[in-house]
Amino acid sequence: MELPKLIQNDAWLEPYASIILSRHNAARQKEAELTQGRTLKDFSCGHLWFGLHKTDDGWVIRDWAPNATAIYLIGDFNQWKEEETYRLKAINNGNWELYLHENQLKHGDLYAFSMHWPGGNGKRIPAWANSVTQDEKTLIFNAQVWNPEKKHQWQHPEFNRGTEAPLIYESHIGMAGEEERVHTYNEFRENILPRIKEAGYNTVQIMAIPEHPYYGSFGYHVSSFFAPSSRFGTPDELKALIDAAHGMGLAVIIDLVHSHAVKNELEGLGKYDGTRYQFFHDGGRGEHPAWDSYCFNYGKNEVLHFLLSNIRYWLEEFKFDGYRFDGVTSMLYLDHGLGKAFTSYSDYFNPNVDDEAVSYFYLANKLIHEINPNALSIAEEMSGMPGLATSMDDGGLGFDYRMAMGVPDFWIKLIKEVADENWDMGQIFYELTSKRLDEKVVSYAESHDQALVGDKTIIFRLIDKEMYFSMRKDQPNLTVDRGIALHKMIRLATASSAGGAYLNFMGNEFGHPEWIDFPRLGNNWSYKHARRLWSIADNPDLRYHWLSDFDRTMMQWIRDAQLLEIPEVYHRFDNKPDQILAFQRGDYLIVFNFNPTRSFTGYGIPLEPSKYKVLFDTDESRFGGHDRIDRRMTYYTRPSAGLSSQHYLNLYLPARTGMVLKKEPFKRIR
Repeated sequence: MELPKLIQNDAWLEPYASIILSRHNAARQKEAELTQGRTLKDFSCGHLWFGLHKTDDGWVIRDWAPNATAIYLIGDFNQWKEEETYRLKAINNGNWELYLHENQLKHGDLYAFSMHWPGGNGKRIPAWANSVTQDEKTLIFNAQVWNPEKKHQWQHPEFNRGTEAPLIYESHIGMAGEEERVHTYNEFRENILPRIKEAGYNTVQIMAIPEHPYYGSFGYHVSSFFAPSSRFGTPDELKALIDAAHGMGLAVIIDLVHSHAVKNELEGLGKYDGTRYQFFHDGGRGEHPAWDSYCFNYGKNEVLHFLLSNIRYWLEEFKFDGYRFDGVTSMLYLDHGLGKAFTSYSDYFNPNVDDEAVSYFYLANKLIHEINPNALSIAEEMSGMPGLATSMDDGGLGFDYRMAMGVPDFWIKLIKEVADENWDMGQIFYELTSKRLDEKVVSYAESHDQALVGDKTIIFRLIDKEMYFSMRKDQPNLTVDRGIALHKMIRLATASSAGGAYLNFMGNEFGHPEWIDFPRLGNNWSYKHARRLWSIADNPDLRYHWLSDFDRTMMQWIRDAQLLEIPEVYHRFDNKPDQILAFQRGDYLIVFNFNPTRSFTGYGIPLEPSKYKVLFDTDESRFGGHDRIDRRMTYYTRPSAGLSSQHYLNLYLPARTGMVLKKEPFKRIR
């Protein structure tokens, strides 16, 4: 039997071939069990049947609650009291159903379930509710009838992101404005989308979309999986945002949190029908020890129906272009990968791996690409599970990309622990390009993780308190000069060597100062650090715009050159004592002098006979530099001896500078 390409490409996986094949077989068997000869899309239709729906002559609401003994619909329409008219009928397999006349419900009504089970009862927000809202005074959540007369009419229903390498702008709706409050879908559509478009990114990743009770959770403690968060606006306003983005040529993806769910019972799925085990594992396996949340049971067909329907729902109802799956490491391992170093292949192929979660990823990725072949599927995974972002046909689990989570950790560790003059160029290149050859990664210098309170962004680590006093152009400061130079170089090195895609968190491209801290008791419920100060990047008297101007130029080059579609990144040269690094991608040569004090004249980079032009460099005055590089020149390689000897490209390399050169047509003289 021929082994899949995943194993053919990595001989170290051969001892685990039987485990890899058995996992695939188990996933296929689960797919056959679920689909019964149909497609995964056909199976993932729960949202079209469960939940509240308008019919030709009224309404119908359905739910799955196998432990329930009675369910009443309560709300504005019956003064929140149990009435027989609003009692659901048990139909089959733990399912419940209620038909109502047209005048028994109306758009905007608030509602919930009063659910009874052996030995108890309680109020519950329906698990399949597609609109949930919170009372500003009581802070109580309720489901909301969402059926406006004027629904959003899609202007760009056929948008397709194509196959362009993703340049991702990670965003949060609520903190996307300057005021100390929660901002809205409409404000993001009007004010932030044009910024993202102008900045050169092609994909918007939006955090915290499914409803979550605690704003400060960054959306990672989800309560209502089918309801977009109402704190930012209405479902139709979210649709208008996505539609507008598509009109600008921007794809939109969301964080998908299927790794766990908030424990809340009134707002969430916790003990929904009186049992913990309806959606989640019972006992210790069902609780995440670090996140204080419940863990889904991926071996239960009804749970798979819920989660896979959730995937289809966001792709079709809101026309999102894909997902970043959160907490994949936690899902893959029974111990959630906590405290594990993952130093051996045996760490990935043992009883600690949750094979049911592995099957779920197979099903989820197959479904996503069945619905939209060009949709993005990105795994936030830190253990390095082989094959995670390899195609299913080749023996992998089918994610398009995995997050290169080691890259930002490397940069932070380097800045914190190693003096500039001791940075190792070979190590930098290795850390930026180290990945499995059959997988693509999303590379990034920093995301929202590095900006959270308790941590520091790259710019804040580099400049620290001087950001408060010396960011005006008329205030010379060597610490600020260093920080700005390295900020540009770190981003250029990370983006130009990215393994298929690149990500930036909102505002970090211009060195947004300070940190992210959502309103909480510890900060007296302040919004001061839960916003973005765009005005400082727009202010021509401050240095911030130099960083965003550089980032925009870099993004435009990457897109025009289709740089990240070129898979190979070739190491050309590095010199540890001099701190020079050069690598090549296609026709583009990227050269760095990380040396903090020494500039070099006529520095030789060994290449084949060729000629180059400088496209741009970090030292340009428009980016806050000193214009030390002559961009008008054409640079030819020169032989060290005869014509057949090693050629060198001799360059002037100012201290703390990176440059991008393009190879020009060259006719070799024989």
